[in-house]
Amino acid sequence: MGLNLNDKKAVVAEVSAKVASAQTIVVAEYRGIQVAHLTKLRATARAQGVYLRVLKNTLARRSVEGTQFANLSDAMTGPLIYSISDDAVAAAKVISDFAKTNDKLVIKAGNFAGKQLDVAGVSALANIPSREVLLAQLAGVWLAPVSSFARGLAALAAKNSEGAEAPAADAAPAAEEAPAA
Repeated sequence: MGLNLNDKKAVVAEVSAKVASAQTIVVAEYRGIQVAHLTKLRATARAQGVYLRVLKNTLARRSVEGTQFANLSDAMTGPLIYSISDDAVAAAKVISDFAKTNDKLVIKAGNFAGKQLDVAGVSALANIPSREVLLAQLAGVWLAPVSSFARGLAALAAKNSEGAEAPAADAAPAAEEAPAA
């Protein structure tokens, strides 16, 4: 059953709102994928904060019209699933990871910050670590000099305490020997 005009306007408004805040859109053909596998893909996308939707291509074209994603209109043919995310990497990662396990999902194109991506570009974007991983790596880089300095101070303190204890231990037997003599 087709959508009436008001339903189409509502879909375009909903998708346009998602596109307005998005950094990445990935378009993939889903022909021949079982419903259970699509349900699993949707659950994964939802967990990653990715808006995933099967749309009529004409409605999708209207949604991206006048945005930085307008150049995706050329790739919007056939039965497509649209992956839209505010995170630069999430949409590409969800689709790419699923495509690795299911050969019927074929990545057609993508767009990151207004730049058209081919299949290799989407794969390269998907291989970038997530924001949380990058922040953790950055924190590790920032903490490395402080940690090294702290370990150096601890080693110096341990060396000095070993050196201070040894003369005190040598002085005690000498003091015991003096009264005996």
